[in-house]
Amino acid sequence: MSAPSNPIENSFELAALRCADLTPRVYQRLFERHPETQTMFRSQGSELVMGSMLALTIEAVLDFAGERRGHFRLIACEVASHDGYGTPRELFIAFFAVIRDTLRDLLGDEWSPEIARAWDQLLVEIYAFAAIQA
Repeated sequence: MSAPSNPIENSFELAALRCADLTPRVYQRLFERHPETQTMFRSQGSELVMGSMLALTIEAVLDFAGERRGHFRLIACEVASHDGYGTPRELFIAFFAVIRDTLRDLLGDEWSPEIARAWDQLLVEIYAFAAIQA
């Protein structure tokens, strides 16, 4: 099987070979970097919410980095939702970097310069996209 031509998609596929569920790793990193986020989740049932939120985010990221068929619009919807929850925009956007950094650590030596450049560019584009959603 050849690697996908999309480096973002490739990073997720490589990660899936090493880890069945990114959720605990992503949220552990989020809570370490942004401890204030831990109180944003209920104590009971939060694992399901976190897993669902991450799955939807990954789907939106893959679409945003790919063909942009519509799933990426979830980012705009969630910007508005999180604004309503009182989540600072910078914190909302930081979640994408947390995902990237989790993948980078998981991939280790397979985190290529091409993947790194693609993620850097993606984060710039997501930041710009989220910034215009007011």
